[in-house]
Amino acid sequence: MESLYGLLGGFSALANPETLLYMIGGFLIGTLFGAVPGLTSVLAIALLLPLTYSLDVTTALVACASIFMAGMCSGSITATTINIPGAPSSMMTALEGYPMQQRGEGAKALGHAALGSMIGGSVGALLLMVMSPLAADIALLIRTPGKFSLIAFALVVIIISQRGSITKGMIATLLGVMVATIGIDVVQPVARFTFGSSVLVQGIDMMPLIIGTFAISELLIQADSRSARTVDPSKLQAARVRRRDFIPPLSEVREIGILRYLKSALIGYSVGILPGAGGSMAAFVSYAESMRSSKHPERYGKGNPEGIASSECANNSMCGGAFVPMLTFGIPGDPTTAIVLGVLVINGLQPGPQFMTQQLDLIAPMFASLFVSALILVPLTLYLLGPYFLKIVSIRRDVLYSSIAVVALVGSYVATYSTFQMALALVFGVLAYFLRKQKYPTVCLLLGFVLGPSLEEYCRRALSINDGSPMVFLTSLDSLFFIVLTAVFFYFMVIRKPRENALNATSG
Repeated sequence: MESLYGLLGGFSALANPETLLYMIGGFLIGTLFGAVPGLTSVLAIALLLPLTYSLDVTTALVACASIFMAGMCSGSITATTINIPGAPSSMMTALEGYPMQQRGEGAKALGHAALGSMIGGSVGALLLMVMSPLAADIALLIRTPGKFSLIAFALVVIIISQRGSITKGMIATLLGVMVATIGIDVVQPVARFTFGSSVLVQGIDMMPLIIGTFAISELLIQADSRSARTVDPSKLQAARVRRRDFIPPLSEVREIGILRYLKSALIGYSVGILPGAGGSMAAFVSYAESMRSSKHPERYGKGNPEGIASSECANNSMCGGAFVPMLTFGIPGDPTTAIVLGVLVINGLQPGPQFMTQQLDLIAPMFASLFVSALILVPLTLYLLGPYFLKIVSIRRDVLYSSIAVVALVGSYVATYSTFQMALALVFGVLAYFLRKQKYPTVCLLLGFVLGPSLEEYCRRALSINDGSPMVFLTSLDSLFFIVLTAVFFYFMVIRKPRENALNATSG
């Protein structure tokens, strides 16, 4: 009952005018960043991160949650109208939305995307509220060796999720872990890897790494483009619609069926719990399952609302699932929750098994923000502002990205009041730029930096309590479970999948 009262208190916190204003403002910012190709909700929250020093932690988390949900659903705008996904998670939406746009049904496609986002986001937020206490109870059963194996499992899953670039994912992850070792030792109060520099004793702050990796590197990537605008405005002429055109026909909603919506939401939530999976994988798995179980699979890829509903429902439900490992284990489920973890750490909060019970009053408004953003703000914003969203993508690149550059650099300085940390943001930005040019996943760099200290700490603690013997990781049942789980994931995602592809190619 205490958990129920705490969750209800989260909804009452949204009645505070200031908190409500930040939730709505965050949603509009997330929509802007999600609709413009090249910008993402990760970048939006990274730019917001310096402001959290002056904001109440509850208000900051509410804004982050609304940005997360808005950025996930708004990627469907340009995916449908001009076949350029505003967010990576909207790639599957583009397969069905753009053919509908070409038939003159773009507004209806956006309506189906908004409805799927509303249902998926709401279900994901409700599952987060219901399942988080259970996950916290399970987390209490995991001891030190199990925590090491759990984090190792998360890093392995993150690496092998990088399809076709597992080696590069491993290198980027190890690079992040190495950067995290600079500064004071996690177990003993001894400085290490400072190379005689006093400014490195305090270690590398998370702020310059996030801003450099996601903001500065994106600016350098976009600077390579020769286009003056994010999208040619002439491509948007056929996308002008009326507000009532965004409402999908009831007959098509019934044909899709409530069971398909719920199944896609459950798939998205389950995928979100896996560290490093993200909205793209959730949308792909749900889309594939929807096509498999459809009565008319031949319609997929030609403008089928079922495909839009399944992918959008799943990638928005993923938002709720991604918070589960972050809050109960301190393991981010995706890049956005990694930055939200940074918000908690900045405010002196450390997620863990007892975090849900001891700090429920702080994070319950974030849960409520996820739910309200999905249930109310997604359809309301599209209905009221949908015709205007299509003009976002024609903003001049020089104006848009120069503004982001100023915000990023000023933010990195204000966060720490250190010119050294601001210079580090530039260094990490250039490093991430070259990594991205060579197809190295920078998400692995960030998650390696975030999880590296915990991985080292639990490893050394587990070895110390067992006289340095590594057998403790095999004799502890919780640790053995995660080791076996790691092997299972590695087999199905690395060994078996290439073998099936080779067999298919031979038979073809």
